[in-house]
Amino acid sequence: MTIFLAMMFSIVLAGLSFHRMHLLSALLCLEGMMLTIFMGLSLWPNHLTLNPLMSPLIMLTLSACEAALGLSLMIATARSHGTDNLKTLNLLQC
Repeated sequence: MTIFLAMMFSIVLAGLSFHRMHLLSALLCLEGMMLTIFMGLSLWPNHLTLNPLMSPLIMLTLSACEAALGLSLMIATARSHGTDNLKTLNLLQC
Protein backbone atom coordinates (compact mmCIF):
# COMPACT_ATOMS: atom_id res chain seq x y z
CA MET A 1 0.00 0.00 0.00
CA THR A 2 2.91 2.35 0.70
CA ILE A 3 4.31 1.85 -2.78
CA PHE A 4 0.88 2.50 -4.32
CA LEU A 5 0.46 5.77 -2.43
CA ALA A 6 4.00 6.88 -3.25
CA MET A 7 3.44 6.12 -6.94
CA MET A 8 0.12 7.95 -6.90
CA PHE A 9 1.69 11.00 -5.25
CA SER A 10 4.62 11.04 -7.71
CA ILE A 11 2.30 10.72 -10.73
CA VAL A 12 0.23 13.66 -9.53
CA LEU A 13 3.41 15.64 -8.82
CA ALA A 14 4.66 14.89 -12.34
CA GLY A 15 1.31 16.03 -13.71
CA LEU A 16 1.64 19.26 -11.78
CA SER A 17 5.14 19.91 -13.05
CA PHE A 18 4.57 18.99 -16.71
CA HIS A 19 0.99 20.12 -17.42
CA ARG A 20 0.83 23.63 -15.98
CA MET A 21 -0.90 25.28 -18.90
CA HIS A 22 -4.16 26.16 -17.15
CA LEU A 23 -4.76 27.14 -13.56
CA LEU A 24 -7.57 24.60 -13.25
CA SER A 25 -5.28 21.68 -14.15
CA ALA A 26 -2.75 22.85 -11.56
CA LEU A 27 -5.50 23.05 -8.94
CA LEU A 28 -6.72 19.55 -9.81
CA CYS A 29 -3.20 18.19 -9.41
CA LEU A 30 -2.90 19.88 -6.02
CA GLU A 31 -6.21 18.35 -5.01
CA GLY A 32 -4.97 14.92 -6.08
CA MET A 33 -1.89 15.38 -3.90
CA MET A 34 -4.07 16.33 -0.94
CA LEU A 35 -6.30 13.30 -1.47
CA THR A 36 -3.26 11.03 -1.58
CA ILE A 37 -2.06 12.44 1.73
CA PHE A 38 -5.56 12.03 3.16
CA MET A 39 -5.63 8.37 2.12
CA GLY A 40 -2.23 7.82 3.71
CA LEU A 41 -3.36 9.43 6.96
CA SER A 42 -6.53 7.36 6.96
CA LEU A 43 -4.71 4.08 6.42
CA TRP A 44 -2.06 4.58 9.10
CA PRO A 45 -3.87 6.04 12.13
CA ASN A 46 -1.83 4.09 14.71
CA HIS A 47 1.47 5.75 13.77
CA LEU A 48 0.24 9.25 14.49
CA THR A 49 0.72 11.07 17.76
CA LEU A 50 -2.66 12.78 17.69
CA ASN A 51 -6.05 11.20 17.99
CA PRO A 52 -6.16 8.61 15.18
CA LEU A 53 -9.44 9.90 13.78
CA MET A 54 -8.69 13.60 14.14
CA SER A 55 -5.72 13.92 11.78
CA PRO A 56 -7.50 12.76 8.57
CA LEU A 57 -10.45 15.04 9.35
CA ILE A 58 -8.15 18.03 9.81
CA MET A 59 -6.42 17.18 6.52
CA LEU A 60 -9.74 16.86 4.69
CA THR A 61 -10.92 20.20 6.10
CA LEU A 62 -7.73 21.93 4.98
CA SER A 63 -8.07 20.32 1.55
CA ALA A 64 -11.61 21.66 1.16
CA CYS A 65 -10.47 25.14 2.19
CA GLU A 66 -7.59 24.96 -0.29
CA ALA A 67 -9.94 23.95 -3.09
CA ALA A 68 -12.37 26.76 -2.32
CA LEU A 69 -9.57 29.33 -2.20
CA GLY A 70 -8.04 28.05 -5.42
CA LEU A 71 -11.33 28.16 -7.29
CA SER A 72 -12.06 31.67 -6.07
CA LEU A 73 -8.61 32.80 -7.24
CA MET A 74 -9.19 31.14 -10.60
CA ILE A 75 -12.51 32.96 -11.03
CA ALA A 76 -10.92 36.27 -10.05
CA THR A 77 -8.06 35.87 -12.54
CA ALA A 78 -10.41 34.69 -15.29
CA ARG A 79 -12.57 37.78 -14.78
CA SER A 80 -9.65 40.21 -14.65
CA HIS A 81 -7.44 38.70 -17.39
CA GLY A 82 -10.06 36.95 -19.52
CA THR A 83 -8.33 33.55 -19.37
CA ASP A 84 -6.91 31.07 -16.89
CA ASN A 85 -3.70 30.37 -18.81
CA LEU A 86 -0.76 30.51 -16.45
CA LYS A 87 1.58 31.88 -19.11
CA THR A 88 -0.47 35.05 -19.56
CA LEU A 89 -0.46 35.87 -15.85
CA ASN A 90 2.38 38.12 -14.78
CA LEU A 91 2.53 37.92 -11.00
CA LEU A 92 5.10 40.71 -10.65
CA GLN A 93 2.82 43.29 -12.21
CA CYS A 94 0.60 45.44 -9.97
